[in-house]
Amino acid sequence: MQTYLLQSPIQSIFFNKFKLFIYNSLQSYLIFALNNLQANRNRMQLTTRTELPTGETVISHKDNIMLIGSCFADNIGNRLCSMKFRTDCNPFGVQYNPMSIASVLERVASGEPFGEDSPELFLHNSQWHSIMHHGSFSRKNKDELIRNINHALSHAHETAKKCDVAIITFGTAFVYSRKSDNRIVGNCHKLPERDFDRRMLDTDTIVEKFSHVISLYKSINKDIRFIFTVSPIRHMRDGAHGNQKSKGTLLLAIDEIIERNSNCFYFPAYEIMLDELRDYRFYADDMVHPSSMAVEYIWESFGKCYFNSNTKTLNSCIEEVARGLSHRPFDAESDGYRRFLKALTEKMETLTKKHPYLDFEKEITQCNTLLGR
Repeated sequence: MQTYLLQSPIQSIFFNKFKLFIYNSLQSYLIFALNNLQANRNRMQLTTRTELPTGETVISHKDNIMLIGSCFADNIGNRLCSMKFRTDCNPFGVQYNPMSIASVLERVASGEPFGEDSPELFLHNSQWHSIMHHGSFSRKNKDELIRNINHALSHAHETAKKCDVAIITFGTAFVYSRKSDNRIVGNCHKLPERDFDRRMLDTDTIVEKFSHVISLYKSINKDIRFIFTVSPIRHMRDGAHGNQKSKGTLLLAIDEIIERNSNCFYFPAYEIMLDELRDYRFYADDMVHPSSMAVEYIWESFGKCYFNSNTKTLNSCIEEVARGLSHRPFDAESDGYRRFLKALTEKMETLTKKHPYLDFEKEITQCNTLLGR
């Protein structure tokens, strides 16, 4: 015979309240545990963050910008140019060591043209070269070489006279000196190694040379600012240890330059690449140069350092125009595409009226050509 326990109304109420208490307690604990787990995940860092020097100086589209240095300077320069900043990037081609970079800056400031008898010019392997210039300037015809390098020099000289920001990227502290005249060369142009002496610069030499360069440019524009970077590209031809010594020398020299000059700043591209992006997926196939993803990440970090909210907003508008220009329609003759081009042209004209330092002339011409105007 089974017996059943009957609960009184008071017992039933108490039991239900107890169940509700247990349920609420478990729910609260579960929410607490999940929030705590999420907080721990948020605190978990899979990279070593590089502290960005935000707020030190600002770059805007109004500024005239000159970039000199390694191919990393080209990367940043191309991004600035695509965002319609007024830039002149590597007018003598890519430069790697501080002395060659300083020589370029001095020649650009003076504007002294190259001529038939310039000692920088020489003939090798049926082509004329300049020891101050990248091989992209080399030509079979000497007059053509002179014409090209002087055209680039003239344009850079005009930029130098009104330069607001100079971005300098050091690549290596090792230099090659031509034995015939002891000139430090920007490019060896595959001449025999026996024609050169190789050595590593010391910190004091770099500092003293750039103290002169900075003073020279301040005499042209007293408000000019210099942003120094060290290229994150490793020079493995110097060996792993030699590369580290070289980069360390450059970093120490930049620290001293900044200490001496209040208009000089440092952007940590080298540290971002080696610490935050410490993974070979951020490198190109040669395992030395940054990948496009890494360049994009460093560019975003650059913007966080030097672009204010107005500049970022303007960049967004320019990016929108660039996306529109890259659009490929299904039917280029359709009324819809013509309306799209007209709206895009009006947008560029509006931006130009509001910001007269922006140059959309080529893009507007492109749209008008497509519209048959």
